[in-house]
Amino acid sequence: MGEELDEELVRRVQRGDKKAFDALVIKYQYKIAQLINRYIKDHHEAMDVAQETFIKAYRALPGFRGESAFYTWLYRIAINTAKNHLSMRSRRPSDDEIEIEDAEQFETGTRLRSYETPEGLLLTDEIARAIQDALDHLPDELRSAITLREFEGLSYDEIAQVMACPVGTVRSRIFRAREAIDKRLEPLLR
Repeated sequence: MGEELDEELVRRVQRGDKKAFDALVIKYQYKIAQLINRYIKDHHEAMDVAQETFIKAYRALPGFRGESAFYTWLYRIAINTAKNHLSMRSRRPSDDEIEIEDAEQFETGTRLRSYETPEGLLLTDEIARAIQDALDHLPDELRSAITLREFEGLSYDEIAQVMACPVGTVRSRIFRAREAIDKRLEPLLR
């Protein structure tokens, strides 16, 4: 139902209905902001990039042919806009911590859930920092694949559409990203 609603809203925007685009922005603004925050740690910069993403999407929407789902197309614009922003600024994402709730979405995250003691909480913070550090040091294509899978919940097929590559490549990238993250976590989880 969500994709059909998106398709209808896109058709309405393509016919000149600006309010239909407002509905798409409202529906996806939080997800796009979260996605961009994975790349750009400064909240204000990330919100600017999110706004730029929607402006680009609005301008490009007349050419949208519906070959992929609208949100897949929008995610691709968001990732490219974030990467362009970072390269124009010649900056890498900072080493800020990710939230523990996000870390729990990783396969290794199940080990994080039962640490209630001060020592356990300290270990949990170390694990979160190690995960963020591992993410920050991944090549862009690995970071994008693991972020779309673990934080955005996209399927392998959807990630392949966003990243414009075969599903097998997506699987390989996610596997390699998980290996790199596990390698960084191993000393902490012994």
